[in-house]
Amino acid sequence: MSVSPWVWALTLAGILAVIAADLFLIHRNDTREFTTRRAAFWSVIYIGLAVAFGAGVWVFSGGEYAAQYFGGFVTEKSLSVDNLFVFMVILTRFAVPKHAQHTVLMAGIVIALVLRGLFIAVGAAAIATFTWVFFIFGAFLIWTAYGLVRGGGEDEFKENGLLRWAKRVIPTSEEYDGTRFLVRRDGRRMVTPLLIVMIAIGSTDVLFALDSIPAIFGLTTEPYLVFTANAFALMGLVQLYFLLGGLTDRLVYLGHGLAFILGFIGVKLILHALHEYGVAWAPDVPIWLSLAVIAGTLVATTVASLAAGRRALDQGGQTSPADRPGDAEAEPAAEGPPVP
Repeated sequence: MSVSPWVWALTLAGILAVIAADLFLIHRNDTREFTTRRAAFWSVIYIGLAVAFGAGVWVFSGGEYAAQYFGGFVTEKSLSVDNLFVFMVILTRFAVPKHAQHTVLMAGIVIALVLRGLFIAVGAAAIATFTWVFFIFGAFLIWTAYGLVRGGGEDEFKENGLLRWAKRVIPTSEEYDGTRFLVRRDGRRMVTPLLIVMIAIGSTDVLFALDSIPAIFGLTTEPYLVFTANAFALMGLVQLYFLLGGLTDRLVYLGHGLAFILGFIGVKLILHALHEYGVAWAPDVPIWLSLAVIAGTLVATTVASLAAGRRALDQGGQTSPADRPGDAEAEPAAEGPPVP
């Protein structure tokens, strides 16, 4: 797939325009809570943009590359759903006011998009030069899948080094001031806790990229498709956060489904590397099979989760947020994310 510099430039300009519209037009001077209805509306808009872009790839580059893009987008989107649990914990732990949650999530995701772009550039260069990198990516995804099955606390939030450094070094006020990041207190310029939360969201999402970027490289090695699939998945993540809200507690089998997807892509990467090295028995898994496995797994996981929740209600029980690591901290309704 040959992508000229001007196509890259137009794509980046379009992504920046969408982000700017979200930050400065949709949410500008809007102190209302981001309700489920608004989240649903804008989620449809973002998904529509992602689908339209994929249709454009189909028209200009063919069905094979379009399938790779859609496979990468669906994978990134499904992985991002599990990440929302951690975002809920972060916003609750820092007691972010509801009307400011959209702003801080969007700003954190902009940081994550920039850093993911750097990761993608490095990964693409490594794959183009060294075929054995596929073995490393594949083994890492299989190990990650094993950790998800074991329930290794992937939904817990732990402060990383960057966040601890920021809290220690940057002068921070004690209270929030609307959606402002900078304030002046006693003649001294300080940042509000909103900036610290933004750093927490952005840096945590970069850690999630250690799973998702190798996974999408298992579906396509085209840097343009890897980046755009990540961009569209991230840009709609804020709306998905407010849309799903309490529904995420019901997806009890999501971790197992994601583990299967990551394990499948990990095996696919290893088989691809063996195929490239001329191993006769190693097949190169076609993209249509990858799409079928990913879509089928997500559908089965969702149906099984909702069925399990319905059985629990029929038996007089209920799904508790405390059943998932870290969600017990998201219990207070006063400062947590809105629940549909």
